[in-house]
Amino acid sequence: MAQLLVTGGAGFIGSHTCVVLLEAGHDLIVLDDFSNSSPIALTRVAELAGLTSSERSSQRLRPVRGDIRDARCLEQVFSDAAAHLRPIEAVVHFAGLKAVGESVQNPLHYWDVNVGGTVSLLKAMQEFGCRTLVFSSSATLYGYPEAVPIKEGAPIQPINPYGHTKAAVERLLNDLAASAPEQWRIGCLRYFNPVGAHPSGRIGEDPLGRPNNLFPFVSQVAVGRRPEIAVFGGDWPTTDGTCIRDYIHVMDLAEGHRAALDTLLQESPQVLTLNLGSGHGASVLEVIQAFETACGRPIPHSIQQRRAGDAAITVADPAAAKERLGWSTRRNLHDICRDGWAWQSANPSGYGPDPANA
Repeated sequence: MAQLLVTGGAGFIGSHTCVVLLEAGHDLIVLDDFSNSSPIALTRVAELAGLTSSERSSQRLRPVRGDIRDARCLEQVFSDAAAHLRPIEAVVHFAGLKAVGESVQNPLHYWDVNVGGTVSLLKAMQEFGCRTLVFSSSATLYGYPEAVPIKEGAPIQPINPYGHTKAAVERLLNDLAASAPEQWRIGCLRYFNPVGAHPSGRIGEDPLGRPNNLFPFVSQVAVGRRPEIAVFGGDWPTTDGTCIRDYIHVMDLAEGHRAALDTLLQESPQVLTLNLGSGHGASVLEVIQAFETACGRPIPHSIQQRRAGDAAITVADPAAAKERLGWSTRRNLHDICRDGWAWQSANPSGYGPDPANA
C-alpha cells in the first residue's frame, strides 16, 4: 500500500475519503489549514478506520496544519515523509475554496488558493519525484449544459470564478502531463452534487457559516438551526418546477477516489478525466420530501425568485467512470437522507459544541 498526502483531508469529502483510503491499507499524511474544517473530523476518521491509539500517532494517519500555498511547509512535509516514514507516492488533492457566491465577491482569493496553491503543490511534487495526483474537480466547469446527461466531452464553459479556477487547474494538469507524458499519472474527478454522510453519523458536512448548498441547508432546517429553506424558482421546465440535480452520496464519491487512485497506480502514466455522479436526477422538492421521510418531521420551505447562475437540469453521464474504474454509485436518495440525518441529528452544531449542553 502507498504513502499518500491528502490535502484538505479534514473537510467534508476529504474526511470520508480518508476513511476509505485507510480501510484500503494506505498510510496518510493529511495537510489542512482547518479554515473550513475541524481537527475533530480526523480524530473520528481514525476511530472509524479502526486505528489503535499507537497507529494514530504513527505513520497510519498524520495530521499536519498548513497551507498548500506555503512552499516551505510543503517541502517539509515531503522531506519529513522521506526521512522518517516512506516517500510520498501519490497525492489526493482536495484543498481549496468552493463557494460560488464568495468566488464572485473575491476572485483574487479564489485564484490564489485554488490555482496558486495547486501550482505550489505541483512544484513540491516535482521536486520530490512524486508524479501521481488525484484532483478534486467539479461539474461546475460545464456551466449551462447544452445537453443532459453531461458527458466528459461537453464544452468547458464555467460561469463563475470558482468554475474558472477548476477549469484552469485541469488545463494546467494536462499541460504538465504533456510535458512529461511518460511520468505523470493524473486523475481529474468532476463531482456533481456530493451529499449525505458516513452511515455512523460520526463525520459529515459542517459548512462554515450559512450553507451554500441545498443539502446542508435542508438538514439544518430539520434540526432546528434555521427556520426554512428558500427554493429558488418554482417555474423551471421540470416535473415539479424546481431544479433537478445529480446527488451523489459522499461515500460513493470517496470510493470513486480510491478506484481512481488504484487505477493510476497500477496502469501506465495517463490523464484520466471522469465524471463522478449517479446518472439520476432529483428535484429540490424531491430532496426535501425524502429528508422529511428520513427525519420524521416537516421541513418548512418557500418558493422564491430564480437565482442567477442556476441551470434547470444538471445530471452526469457516469458511463466512462464505470468503464475505466469499474465504479458506479451504490447508494440512493433514501440512503443519502438517512445518513445525512444520522449525522445532523447526532451533531446539531456540527463539530462545534452543542448549545444545549453549553
